This record gives sequence, structure tokens and C-alpha cells, in this order.
Amino acid sequence: MATFEWIIALLLGAALLAALARRVGAPYPTFLALGGMLLAFVPASPNWTLDPQLALTLFVAPVLLDAAYDTSLRDLRANWRPVAGLVIAAVGTTVLAVAFTARWLVPGMPWPVAIALGAIVAPPDAAAATAVMRQVKLPHKLLKILEGESLLNDASALLVYRLAIMAMMGGHLGFGSFAPVFLLTVFGSLAAGVGGAYVLRPLTAGLRDVPIALIVQFALTFGVWIAAEAIGLSGILTLVAYAMTVARGIGPRMPARMRVPVFAVWEAVVFVLNAFAFVLIGMQLRPIWTRLAASGAQADALVTATVVLGVTILARFAWVMTYQAMKRRRTLASGDAARPRPTVGGGIVLSWAGMRGIVTLAAAFAIPETLPDGTPFPYRDLILLCAFAVVLGTLVLQGLTMAPLIRAMGLTDDDPVGREIRLGRTHAYNALLEAIKDDDTLSAKLLRKEYGAVVELNTSQTQDAPVDEVPGGPLRRRAIAVARQRAFELRRDDVIGDDAYRVLVQELDWAELSAGGGRAND
Repeated sequence: MATFEWIIALLLGAALLAALARRVGAPYPTFLALGGMLLAFVPASPNWTLDPQLALTLFVAPVLLDAAYDTSLRDLRANWRPVAGLVIAAVGTTVLAVAFTARWLVPGMPWPVAIALGAIVAPPDAAAATAVMRQVKLPHKLLKILEGESLLNDASALLVYRLAIMAMMGGHLGFGSFAPVFLLTVFGSLAAGVGGAYVLRPLTAGLRDVPIALIVQFALTFGVWIAAEAIGLSGILTLVAYAMTVARGIGPRMPARMRVPVFAVWEAVVFVLNAFAFVLIGMQLRPIWTRLAASGAQADALVTATVVLGVTILARFAWVMTYQAMKRRRTLASGDAARPRPTVGGGIVLSWAGMRGIVTLAAAFAIPETLPDGTPFPYRDLILLCAFAVVLGTLVLQGLTMAPLIRAMGLTDDDPVGREIRLGRTHAYNALLEAIKDDDTLSAKLLRKEYGAVVELNTSQTQDAPVDEVPGGPLRRRAIAVARQRAFELRRDDVIGDDAYRVLVQELDWAELSAGGGRAND
């Protein structure tokens, strides 16, 4: 019973911290990290443990699928150079810089362990950064670069991490054995993900019951990851390819009554996984601190963790600013005045957006506790401490200063998504009007008036209304609120029963969503 009570208390605490973060305009992982750290010093807190082999599967797989499902292939193709630079060069720079620093600070640390540490702290969690950037309207291109990076840098960093752990667990891993493993992992994982999406599509195509569809989706998410890892492929790359293929193929086949609750459940699951990742790592800090104190290595461990945090931040700055300077030079040399030139402000914001999160925590937690011969994995406690320090430091230092920095750099968004929404809405509703133009019923006439107003609103020159607003949206929402209150009164007075009340409220809820009531600030 005590475990259940702690779970309820921790979930409630995470929700309150997230609400506070939203109120102050900070990414909620920042406050979760602070809560996880404080939990380590609560004397009565539980001492839960998790199988290291389960950590990456449990925490990363659903989060990764959720991000991959929403990723735009068009934006990835348009920004492939900067995204590739961040995914490969920036991650590689961070891995090497942290590995050399760790070896310098701890000379006894084996190279595979040092490289594993570098790979653990290398991938930024851009979800935290984009949560802030959407509030301050960062330029669309920078936002898409960060989202593309957040999807793919986990794969590159954790591939290095996996090879480093393999080398530590199985002995020397030379280039002759590294290259085949690398090529098989990358190309085999991509092929398996795409192929798996097509093979499994019939299993999900006919599902129209939300609970069943959600259970199947979660089962397939974990199943794809576990199957890929079981045959020696990369669970991350396989799942990314699988999710992007599924997202492109599902098209209009999913009805609205499924799409809304399914997306809401996935959003809630991602939040819960983030919360418990910080909680579980926070619980490990107290025994780690106790063991370091027993060995007299507390001071050295704190120095190492602090230096690793600084090197992690500076390595990203070094690559991004160097890349931006080279790109500006090429743009000037081309003589094309119309070609957009990278700005110093954009480079600084992109560099500062390197907040770490759930992937770093899960990878650190996934390090085996022992080597094959039964001896403890070397420096595992130090790696966990460094990982949490990097996550906490970047989320607090960068997360709380990201919005002021963006404003100080004077970066603004020219709203290309808004223009595309209006264009798409115009074409879609014109097609709708064309489909009912020959229908002379009263319902068709009302629909033509309503959707004709939508087309007119989105093709007019004065577009002051929000992009997700519909004609008469505020008026509709006020009227629907009155109707919902009246439905409540009818049930309260026993004029209608609960079953009729639920059907009526559901109709009003859908009407409210269609009137723009789904915005987060409503």
C-alpha cells in the first residue's frame, strides 16, 4: 500500500510542478529535475530500483514514437544539412570532448567507459527547448531544426553508447568489427522499421475501439523495440522508421472520435514517463552519494560532474558557432543576396537549446550493474551522478533563461505554418463546398453558408484572427458554454438522465473543439 500511495503522491507532485512551470513559462522537465533532486534528500522516500535493461525500453520507446509520429519529412529534407550537423558532428564533438575530459579527470577510467559517458550526455532533449520556443515564437526554421535533431540525435548518440558498452562487456572492439556492426545496425534498423510498419498495418487498420487501439499501439511500440534489440539492431532507429512510416500511411483512415482521445493518452503517457524517469534517478542519488561518501570521493565526483556539465555545454557551442560562421562565409562568397544568411543570434539560441532530458537519464540508468565476470561496472555511480548533473544543470540554467535569450536576440517568427494552414483550409473547404453544391436541402444550404465563411476568412487580406479560429468562434464557445450549463441543470433536476446527459455533453464538446476550443490557453 505504501508503494501505491507514493506513486499517487509523486504523480500529483509532478502535475503540480508542471502546472507551475507552465505558469512561469519554463519547460516542465526543469521543474521535474528539481523535484527529483529534492526527492533524494527526503529521508522517508522509497528506494525503488529498475532493471537497467528495461530502462531504455520503458522510458525512451514511447517518447520516441510520439516524437517520430509528428515529425515532418518535408522539414527534415529542407533542413537536412544543419540537422545532420547537429546529429552527427555536434554529438560526436560532445562525445569526444567529454570522453577526453573524463579521462583527464579520472585517469583510471577505461576508454569505453569514458566514451559511454560522452554518449550518455551528448543528445539534447529538444522537447524541453521547443516547449519554450513555441511560447516566444522562434523562427520556424530554427524550431524545425531542433525538432529534427531531437528525433535523430538519440539514435546517433545511443549507437555510440551501445558500441562502447559492447566493448566494455566483451573486450576490444576494433574497426574491423566496428564497421560491419555499424552498417548493419543503421541500414538494417531502417529497413526493419519500414518493413515492420507495412507488415503490421493490417493489424491496426480495422481497429475502431479507442481502448483496444491504444493497447495495440503500446504493445507494438514496445514489441518493435524489443524485437529490434533481440536481433542486434538499434531499437531507436527501427522505431523512428516504423513510426514515421505509420504516420505517413494512416492518412484519413483514423476517424476524429479516435484521433482526439488517442493523441491525448499519448501526451499523458509521455508526461508520466518523464516524471518517473526523474523520480527514479532522484532516488538513486542518495545511495550513490552514500557510497561516494564511504569511499571519500564526494568532492572529486562533484568536481567531475561540474566539469562534465561545462564541457557538454561548451562542446555544442563550439560546433554550432563554427558551423554558423562557415555557412555565413559560404553565403557571402556565393554573392546571392536573396539567400538567407545565418545570424549570430540564431546560432547562440541554437547552441543554448542543448537541454538534456529523459534519454540521458534512461541511458545512464541502463548501464549494467556488473561486468560478465561479476565485478561491478567501473564508475557506474560517477556516470549516474554526471548524467543527473548535466540534466539538472542544463534544464535549470538553460531552460529558465531560454525565453529571455530569444527575446534579447530579437528573433521572430514570420508564421509560415499559419500561411500554410490558411492555404490548406481554403483548398479543403472549397472541396467540401464542391461536394455539396448540387444539394438543395436546408442542411446543405446552411453548410454552404458556414463553410463559405471559413473560406472567405482564410482568403481575406486582413487576417487578424488566430490561425485556429473559425467564423464566430468566440461567440460559439460562449453559446456552447451556456448550453452545457443548461444540460447540467436538466440532469440536476432529473429532467434528463445520465445517459442522455453524456450524449448531449459529448455533442457540445465536439462543437466546442470545432469552434476553436482546443487551444491550450482556452
